[in-house]
Formats: sequence, C-alpha cells, structure tokens
Amino acid sequence: MKNLIKSAFSPLNLAGLLAWGAIGWELLAADSGAPAWRSTPVPDALLFALHALFLLLFLWPGKNRALVLGQLAVALGLMLLSRSSSLPILLIIVMAQVVQLWSVRMAVVLFIVVNALVCGIFAYVWRYSSPVITSLMYMSFQGFAAMTSWYAFSAEQSRDRMAAINAELIGTRALLDASARDSERLRISRELHDVTGHKLTALKLNLKVLQRNPQMSPSAELQLSAELADELLQDIRAVVQQLRLHDGLPLHEALSALAAPFPRLELDLRLGADAARISVPEAEAILRCVQEALTNAAKHSSAQRLSVELQRVGAAWQLAIHDDGDKIPEVRDGGGLRGMQERFESLGGMLNWSAGPGMPLNATWPVRE
Repeated sequence: MKNLIKSAFSPLNLAGLLAWGAIGWELLAADSGAPAWRSTPVPDALLFALHALFLLLFLWPGKNRALVLGQLAVALGLMLLSRSSSLPILLIIVMAQVVQLWSVRMAVVLFIVVNALVCGIFAYVWRYSSPVITSLMYMSFQGFAAMTSWYAFSAEQSRDRMAAINAELIGTRALLDASARDSERLRISRELHDVTGHKLTALKLNLKVLQRNPQMSPSAELQLSAELADELLQDIRAVVQQLRLHDGLPLHEALSALAAPFPRLELDLRLGADAARISVPEAEAILRCVQEALTNAAKHSSAQRLSVELQRVGAAWQLAIHDDGDKIPEVRDGGGLRGMQERFESLGGMLNWSAGPGMPLNATWPVRE
C-alpha cells in the first residue's frame, strides 16, 4: 500500500490521476445514456468499479506490459458500456505508457489497432455521425501525449545512463589512483634500496676499512661517521619496508560511488577485514558485478536494498549479492551475466546466480598471496 501511494505522486502518475478524477466526476454528474446495444443504461456501480480498476492498474508499482494492456481493456470496456464523452481520455493515458514499454514499431501498430477499434465503437456503439473525424481528433491527443512521454522517458534514460557511467568512472578512478599510488611507492622503495641503500652500504664498509687502517689514527669523528652511516642505513631499510606495505584499495568508496545513480536502492556493504588487500583485477571484477546487480535491481524489481558481502574463507574469496525484492526477474544469460562470469573465471573462480526472488549472485575465487 505504501508503494502504491508513493507511486501516485510521480509526475506521469499524478497527471493521470487528475485526468482519472475528472473522468470519474463526469461519469458521476452526467447522464451519458445507454450504448446502442442496450435499451437501459449500465448500472453506475459497475462503471465506477471498472473506473476504479483502471486506476489500480495505472498506479500499481513496477509498471509492465500486462498492466498497460489491462488498462487498455478496461478503457475499451467502459466505452462499450457507457457513452461518456470523456472516456476516450483514458486511452490518452494508456498511450503515454505504451511508448515506454514497447518498441516504436510495436507502439505504432498498437496505436493503429486501438484507434480502429475506437472508431468502430464511435460508429456502431455511440452512433456518432462522424466517427472518423472524432477518432482522428482523439488520435492527435494520443499522439501528442505519446511523443511527450517518449521524449521525457528517453531523456530520463539518458540521464540515468550518464549517471551510471559517471559513477563507474568514479569507482574505476579510485581503483586506478590506488594502483598508481602503490606503483609509485614501490618504485621509490626500489630506488632507495637499489641506489641509496647500496651507496650507504659502500660508505659504511669504507669507513670500517679506514677505522682498521693502522696508518690512520683513531678519531671520534671517524667513529661518529661510522655510527651515523649505520643508523642512516637502518632508517633507509625501515622506510623501504614501510613503502612496500600495501595500504589496500578503497573498495568501499568505489562501490558506494556505483550506487549513487540509484537513490531508490540502499547499498548494504559488508566487507571483511581483509577486503582491502585484494588486487586491482579482483576489485574490478567485484565492481562490475555489483554494477550489474544494481542495474538489474533498479530495472526489474521493487527492491529497496541491495546487500553485498565479501569475506575471505580459508584460501578463497566469497562474494554474495542479493536484493530484498519479491519479484522473480526474467534471467537471461546475456552480455552482462556472461561478462561477469568471464571475469571471475579469469581469476580462477566461478560465478553462480539464481532466478529466484532477490536474484542472488555468488562468486568464489582463490586468494592471491
């Protein structure tokens, strides 16, 4: 019920709700008369029940083709039962949704078929003197609503794609920055070890030779120089050791960035203590897997939360992803799932998924020491 109320306040649904209310008021206030196939008007209770059913189908969360076809059937049914002149407006609401769920070609075919039926209703049920002209008038309204809805829907899809690409870039940049930082630290540590360390070692050995030379008189300055060289060499070795420590990848930050374009979904991250120690290829595979799961949950389910758990169990990593949606999505072994599977196979692991509610994804691969 909560989702139904929330759905009513989206821009398209709010406009449709206002139109539905105006049509209901006209059904209540006006005496539309009986259709041609009846001698008496249809009971108002039946008309209002069908009108309420249209609203329920229209506002039902997770709009799909079955719901839209249901609205279409109810609207045509009402036109067969009543001659209310405002009822064709319901078809304008329907056509605004058709262009979002069907291809342009199929939407045009459905547009022509529906309006051919409407023209027949105008001619043989409502007994209009000019059914074709009236049909063309309503078709123009439907076409305007459909085009407006299509452009708005396309713009929204483009915005979502750009937001997803931007989030992907942010996540990838975080991994690249961490990788570049580690590479630079490793280069510096090698330079210190191979160049500075070797020269200090040579200096220390030469100072010891001078101390043992009988021709050189022992001095406090020479002893101090040898001690300073020894301390400096130890400090260099400590710095090299510290530079070679792996700070870990900002996996939590990268995954959180991926969820930014999906404000309806809450990302529940449960990363083990060793999760930051994974390599860049492993982190990239996890990012792509979570990104695909976010996209699927946003498009194909009514989920509010996506859970991601990464744990090290023995000599293997285990990744588990699932959402709290109650719908069973249509799973196809398409490019997204196949690409994720190939990524984990390249790591020596495997990916499994289920078509049940929440579409759980589970991946395992060996730990790289």
